[in-house]
Amino acid sequence: MPALAATLAAIDAANAEDPRKVDGRAFETLYAERMSARLASIYPEASDLLKIAARAQHLRRWDIARGDYPEGRRGYNDWRRACRVHHATLAGEIMRANGYDEDVIAHVGALIRKEQLKKDPESQALENVAAVVFLEHYFEDFLVKYEGYDDDKIVDILGKTLCKMSPKGHAAALALPLPERARTLVAAAVAKEAAALARLAAVARD
Repeated sequence: MPALAATLAAIDAANAEDPRKVDGRAFETLYAERMSARLASIYPEASDLLKIAARAQHLRRWDIARGDYPEGRRGYNDWRRACRVHHATLAGEIMRANGYDEDVIAHVGALIRKEQLKKDPESQALENVAAVVFLEHYFEDFLVKYEGYDDDKIVDILGKTLCKMSPKGHAAALALPLPERARTLVAAAVAKEAAALARLAAVARD
């Protein structure tokens, strides 16, 4: 437990340096707390390593600017991959300083880099938690930012997110008290991807 507490505290200290603020608090500090809270809600039995991965999901994300990558989906995906490697590397450094061995550091890194999704239960759990946190706390901002997108495009984006999740994640997402438009869009995405979600449910690692 001391190693876990020290590791989480070090992650929090690193995220507290985020220059972006929300009501006076560092943006990534708030995000990390929301990840931990949602993990505890959906997966109360989560291992210490999954708790670390959830807290470090966006560790010092501001270090890698989206503007340093080209516009469009390819540039976005390249940026996201670079971010995941960055978060995993920093998390590993913090864990190493707190006495964790290389095997468990590698496992946490693989979780943060989204490896073995649909195959490793903890990787799937982390994906579920991240998606639910996005819907709960950031989807409304996304809709404002991309107000030029029509509903069909939003539904398509949501559908891709749902297909990365498992039934346990879907249940948590659908239980959220979302605003009316957001709830309608999520329901439309669930309906559109019904066949794919049914296939995925058959092999889900919940």
